[in-house]
Amino acid sequence: MASGNWLKEVFGLEKPIIGMCHLLPLPGDPFYKEGSLGEVIEWAKRDLLALQNGGVDGVIFSNEFSLPYLTKVPIVTVATMARIIGELIPHIKVPFGVDVLWDPIATIDLAVATGAKFVREVFSGVYASDFGLWNLNYGEIARHRKYVGAQEVKMLFNVVPESAKYLAEREILQIVKTTLFNHRPDALCVSGLTAGSPVDLNTLLSVKEMASQVGVAVFANTGVTVHNVDKMLEVADGAIVGTAFKYEGKFENHVDEKRVREFMEKVHSLRKNISLHETP
Repeated sequence: MASGNWLKEVFGLEKPIIGMCHLLPLPGDPFYKEGSLGEVIEWAKRDLLALQNGGVDGVIFSNEFSLPYLTKVPIVTVATMARIIGELIPHIKVPFGVDVLWDPIATIDLAVATGAKFVREVFSGVYASDFGLWNLNYGEIARHRKYVGAQEVKMLFNVVPESAKYLAEREILQIVKTTLFNHRPDALCVSGLTAGSPVDLNTLLSVKEMASQVGVAVFANTGVTVHNVDKMLEVADGAIVGTAFKYEGKFENHVDEKRVREFMEKVHSLRKNISLHETP
């Protein structure tokens, strides 16, 4: 079974904050502007630098603006994301991960191509969603992971997917229990209904209690803000933050370095207090 200790090995600290670097629409996406790939790269570079200068502990590159999403993306999406990340490699100073929405195989392939340390996706389950029926077979995904040599890439499982509901009548803790037993994830991500929607604290606490029994980390995956990060980190082992770092807290905007810095200053204070409480 995976151990939550990998967080300290990868990030060098506990309770890491991972900032989202949202990529603009890519070639093939409905809202892509022809010939604008240079602008897409510059947008990503600006957001990456704002996240890093603001003090985040890690970054996830995601095709967040490829709306509406696919459950199996075309080759051009993965190829373009690899091009963008490749251009940014000289500027990346923190551990990074990738997420190709909503395609777990493509996500793993992109991680191998770019040297990402971790991936986040929906890897298992059958869901009714805004993007059609998701039918995921992690047995096939796990074998593909081994085939492409991604065994060292950490797997962050989203167990409460955004804009989707498990097709069978199963409680979240049933899903968590069988996911932990069958799939051996490195971490579980608990989400709200959509990007920017807060995580239900009771759900987060229940998932954390179960996951901690087998040493698996739990992330608050959406809706973490400077106003609730203290409550989230009391429970979660870390947080993944996107919308709260944007100008005016709006999904479609650039990352605001000032907002990131204010958020991370609060996190540093929280970590210090946790460390003091743990000192004998």
